Amino acid sequence: MSTFLHRVAHWAFRRRRTVVLVWVAVLAAVFLGAANSSEAPEDSASLPGIESQQAFDLLDERFPGAEADGAQARVVFVAPDGQQVTSTANRSAVDTLVDEVADGPQVAGATSPFDAHAVSEDASTAYATITYRTTADDLTEASKEALTEAVEHARDAGLTVEVGGSALETEPAQGIGEVLGILVAAAVLLITFGSLAAAGLPLLTAVLGVGISLATITALRSALGFSSTVGELAMMLGLAVGIDYSLFVVSRYREERAKGHQAQEAAALAVGTAGSAVVFAGLTVVIALLGLSVVGVPTLTKMGIGSAGTVLVGVLIALTAVPALLGFCPDAVLPRRDREGPRRTRSRRPGRFGRNRTWNWNWNWNRQGSTRAGTARTPWGVRWARFVTRRPVAVLLLTVVGLGALAVPSLNLRMGMPGAESKPTTTTERRAYDALADGFGPGFNGPLTVVVDVKAADDPAAAVTGVSDRLADIEGIVSVSPPHFNEAKDTAVVSAVPSTGPAGEQTQDLVRTIRDERPAIESATGAEFQVTGTTALNIDVGRKMQDALVPYLAVVVGLAFLLLMVVFRSILVPVKAALGFLLSVGAALGAIVTVFQEGHGAGVFGVEETGPIMSTMPIFLVGIVFGLAMDYQVFLVSRIREAHIHGAQPDQAVVTGFRHSAQVVGAAALIMMAVFGGFMTGGESMVKMVGFGLASAVFFDAFVVRMAFVPAVLALLGKRAWWLPGRLDRLLPRVDVEGEALTRRAPAPDDASGDDDRRESVTV
Repeated sequence: MSTFLHRVAHWAFRRRRTVVLVWVAVLAAVFLGAANSSEAPEDSASLPGIESQQAFDLLDERFPGAEADGAQARVVFVAPDGQQVTSTANRSAVDTLVDEVADGPQVAGATSPFDAHAVSEDASTAYATITYRTTADDLTEASKEALTEAVEHARDAGLTVEVGGSALETEPAQGIGEVLGILVAAAVLLITFGSLAAAGLPLLTAVLGVGISLATITALRSALGFSSTVGELAMMLGLAVGIDYSLFVVSRYREERAKGHQAQEAAALAVGTAGSAVVFAGLTVVIALLGLSVVGVPTLTKMGIGSAGTVLVGVLIALTAVPALLGFCPDAVLPRRDREGPRRTRSRRPGRFGRNRTWNWNWNWNRQGSTRAGTARTPWGVRWARFVTRRPVAVLLLTVVGLGALAVPSLNLRMGMPGAESKPTTTTERRAYDALADGFGPGFNGPLTVVVDVKAADDPAAAVTGVSDRLADIEGIVSVSPPHFNEAKDTAVVSAVPSTGPAGEQTQDLVRTIRDERPAIESATGAEFQVTGTTALNIDVGRKMQDALVPYLAVVVGLAFLLLMVVFRSILVPVKAALGFLLSVGAALGAIVTVFQEGHGAGVFGVEETGPIMSTMPIFLVGIVFGLAMDYQVFLVSRIREAHIHGAQPDQAVVTGFRHSAQVVGAAALIMMAVFGGFMTGGESMVKMVGFGLASAVFFDAFVVRMAFVPAVLALLGKRAWWLPGRLDRLLPRVDVEGEALTRRAPAPDDASGDDDRRESVTV
């Protein structure tokens, strides 16, 4: 592997103009394809294999022309204090709104609250239901404007009017996530490298990779069904891994230049060594992302495929475009003092004591800048590694206990899909939600839709009535609406209102109770029914995600274990990597539950309402963070193994590995945290949750697991860490990620003269 990548980098450095032109041509081609592509499909909520989805499919079949997921608006009216919506003036304003909206474009029906008995007991609140013949994404501006104007007219009459539902759903406030992430990344790179060129090169290549990936996803969105969500995730991951992969290569290039290698050979050695780590780190990310297909959710599968392609583009750019760009600025990426070149050797008169003294200034030309050897401060990574290797048991116990304590809240994880209750109070959806909860009870915002199939019943009307009566008798059901039949009279829909809110645990128990009693109800009435609606759908999705988590972990961790075993030629090192990852993910999930579910510190992150954790969040977090965590694992441990196979003792190998990689891994983690954390500046609670979860997981994995857990375990294992059975050693392919073959064949650095001479002797 290292030899092949060495040749690739040599070629890219020599043919740098060709390489850059090829990448620019690829960018232009995919942008042309994106410009001529059709519109992106809407995010599909289709989840095969769950009851809620089967009920939606039955509704689409039995109620043709009225989509089960058609847009709906629930207009909520609240009378001024001391008044009632049933008063003559207020009732007239409500009826006027309903009449105005009913004549609007794309409207399937508008039901007055006075006809549907949708008035609260104290007559302070009422609501009108507006249904549309199309989905929310297909609503025209004319339809939205007609509803908005009608609402304003009712407000002018003195009523408080808010609109819930999907018809006028407000877009979340756009944060400055991408910009903030790039700015922080630039600052971290500048501090790490001390060079504008070195800081700008990873940013440039990351933007190039993201541009190519997003344009490709856009060009293929119609053929592969990629929605806008796929592009958002690809952009987030593309920025993070694109910067990190280039950072690894540029850092190693500077290190090789510091050893005295000419620019071309230094670039080739950097790609042959750090590039090998990038390849296998990228493969672990791709495995984790493609493993999302195991869950069986089409949306997650498409997100995994799109993001995996983005990671592959980032890897290819790091292996080809980075060495090519280094060819254009071979010295500019070095620190300023490194670019000044060696000073001339000067001879001076004897000192005051009549003797010559020779001062040999050996400069430490590493990525931390040049300092005099005699006064150089020991790098923090070295000091920390020595501290850990001297106290491995204490550090290991503290790490495991600390992360374990942070993970404890994850045992209380409740999964669901946050709705209008999680939106800011500045949105009309949230105000409508609160008004309905105050006027009709908390369960009114999460009614259960029961689809009754009476095709085989002798008396369809009596069968539906029997089902409704049985449902009304179940504890926890407040009311059941009159049935609504289709034209064929073989299917009816009733709405059951729970006594608790849609995100409550009692509501989940109620859905399970209804389904448990279904056999007896169906036997007594002769009708079959299924429970669906947003609340039931969220419950089913959460259960599906929970059931899929263990198989997903088994597939992803198993494949990554085999890959890491090939890379490190060890059994215990991959086991350590998997255990450390589980600790970091557990701690991250615990932090998410603490903030977003239990509400501790929620105000700090702008979370206005706590509730269940997004159903896809745990499995999404596992997939993304597992791949990203392996970046640090491969880059850090490969340097430790490199020192080990060169003859260093176990503790010294750990120290040497930290000397060369701790600062880079720390910088890479800060960049990823900045990119992910920047998405918390948006207004959507779910986006904040994703950004917080990924940023905290990266922090725990990079700064706790990789910097403390890993060196402590390696120090305790000693040489046993690299043990591999002889038969397995012969079976596994040798990939040489440490670049041992390059070490044997690399030409000696030129120390005689030139700009690559990094040593200086001054005779005084």
